[in-house]
Amino acid sequence: MSYARESRALDDELLAVIARWRAGRTLTDGDFDDLALRIFAYQLRYNAPFAQYAASLGYSSRALPASWQAIPPVPAAAFKEATLATFDPATSVLAFETSGTTRGVGGRHYFDTAALYDAALLAGFDAGLRRDGARLRYANFVPNPAERPQSSLGYMMARVSSQFGDGETGWYLRGDELLVDAFVRDAYAACADRQPVCIATTAFALLHLVEALAARGIALQLPPGSRVMETGGFKGRTRSVARAELYAAATDRLGVAPDAIRAEYGMTELTSQYYDADGSLPIERRRKVAPPWLRTRVVGPDGTTLPDGTVGALVHVDLANRGSCVAIATDDLGVRFDDGLVLIGRDAGASLRGCSLDAEDLLPR
Repeated sequence: MSYARESRALDDELLAVIARWRAGRTLTDGDFDDLALRIFAYQLRYNAPFAQYAASLGYSSRALPASWQAIPPVPAAAFKEATLATFDPATSVLAFETSGTTRGVGGRHYFDTAALYDAALLAGFDAGLRRDGARLRYANFVPNPAERPQSSLGYMMARVSSQFGDGETGWYLRGDELLVDAFVRDAYAACADRQPVCIATTAFALLHLVEALAARGIALQLPPGSRVMETGGFKGRTRSVARAELYAAATDRLGVAPDAIRAEYGMTELTSQYYDADGSLPIERRRKVAPPWLRTRVVGPDGTTLPDGTVGALVHVDLANRGSCVAIATDDLGVRFDDGLVLIGRDAGASLRGCSLDAEDLLPR
């Protein structure tokens, strides 16, 4: 079978998985395992750097691991070191820049089709932020893809706004500048229209927005049904605040209900995202859930899977990463429970890994 036919066949399977999930059917453990191992074998045939890395660990298309949990993950930083794609990146239709740089060179995640990426992000957003099916007005404090097409977050919100919006999308980030006055004007217009708003923002931009509103003496009361998607984003910044403090300030200045502020967790190196499952829980105890084609192991320093309730680094297996690497190792710390993942933050050292903590002990960082 040719590369094109094999790729289309896998994409068709994955698109069917997404469609079935949207119709209320999940992916069984056995089906996830089978598909993950087949995608891994496919990537070993077509992704030379990944195949070389796997071979150094004893894996090949003829010597596959026993299960998806044993697929060797590529460190996220590897996207800065090599072109990790199953195809010629010159033919890519999407190319998103990873955060940070290595020796002055940023990494890229390439896609040879937008169909799978779009289907995964729209289905995930629908389940995570739009369970009520509301037609929202999107206010985006993320990079505008017209200005920064390499931003995966900007691309995501452009697709969401187009698919689920009311046609009055606003973009309020230009470089590092927040267009606060333009947002206030449009927010008042939404209030006059009684049109619920969805604000998509990094944590850093949300902090500056609420501070700017406070400096202007403005406390909005966005229409009922309004919500906020907060995507993280204090990494590398000189300022940060606890999420509980940030969310309380956002509630005061935007007039949205506390449980209408939900965190999204994703990475440029992944195709799919996690979302807060229940906004009514205290911030530090909120579980994040993923669609069934994205699963996560919590691992210790030696890479072995840790028991539930134990802090470790996160290894994601995202079946929608068909054209790159299906397994990604991160520097993020988290804890798995039966009902989801609690994200703790970046790994500032190995001291927390392997520590068993109760949910009550988990603090936002």
